[in-house]
Amino acid sequence: MRFTVPVEASVITRRSPSRRTPTGVGTGVPPRRRRACWGAVLGDETPRSVRGMRSRPFAQVDVFTATPYLGNPVAVVLDGQGITDQEMAGFARWTNLSETTFVLPATHPDADYRLRIFTPGGELAFAGHPTLGSAHAWLGTGAVPRGGGAIVQECGIGLVHLRQDGDRLAFIAPPLLRSGPVTPEIRDQVARSLRLPADAIGGCEWIDNGVPWVGAILADARTVLALDPDLAAMGDLMVGVLGPWGGAHETDVEVRAFVPAMGIPEDPVTGSLNAGLARWLIPAGILPRHYTVSQGAALGRAGRVQVDQVGSDIWIGGDTITCVAGAVTL
Repeated sequence: MRFTVPVEASVITRRSPSRRTPTGVGTGVPPRRRRACWGAVLGDETPRSVRGMRSRPFAQVDVFTATPYLGNPVAVVLDGQGITDQEMAGFARWTNLSETTFVLPATHPDADYRLRIFTPGGELAFAGHPTLGSAHAWLGTGAVPRGGGAIVQECGIGLVHLRQDGDRLAFIAPPLLRSGPVTPEIRDQVARSLRLPADAIGGCEWIDNGVPWVGAILADARTVLALDPDLAAMGDLMVGVLGPWGGAHETDVEVRAFVPAMGIPEDPVTGSLNAGLARWLIPAGILPRHYTVSQGAALGRAGRVQVDQVGSDIWIGGDTITCVAGAVTL
């Protein structure tokens, strides 16, 4: 499969040669307007083709699921060399997924590759499901980790180590860059944005691991699923909530993630948030060393995140599956 950016229609269709539409005919967009579409994506009105677009290997990987289309997809451009920051950001806005990544040669001698991660609203130093999905796509090219075992990703927070077990990948949860209780003002803002009374939040702390999450503990999973947040009241906060299931449920906790300031009202399944929650709640004795997270039900997904503490390392893992493979012209 091949598609080209920019695309002038929201639906891409295949036409037989006998019915091919001549260039510039039937698109509904005059040539000058089509040139302006380049500017909307790339930030100016100079056609990218003039500056030398080329075909690049591409994959879209569903993460934290073994069943296609029930996890969190990430778009992976497997050759990001020569693409400017502005063009990366424009392509991420175009895919309109929670994250789009670009694989680049490593600059650190111990890394297998370097990864840049973009949301529709900007670049992230680290994110969990893009880390797993990009590693899955990279391995799918036939690449082999230079160390022969663990995969080492270089990104904005430094080096991230991953392990592989069949189609399941896991990364070591990065250490927290900022932790501890939030201020009373931020706690009140979180409560207002979740439309909850202040005493409905059991704990509210910074769990910043390169993504500045605020984590909040609620009474139970059903309370988490019932949330109808006021995203405007959330402002610039990135809020993750967790509640226990209890009983005989197939998972231990339910998680939801809200990131309106980055153009993501709710993220389907979130590796960085679950990594931060685990770094907070396992040492605090609130969660066990091994547990399973369900996330995405409010969006019609069925994400599953496996959390395992081995020694001092906390591994965040899940299944990964390629749903789209081919090339993108950038």
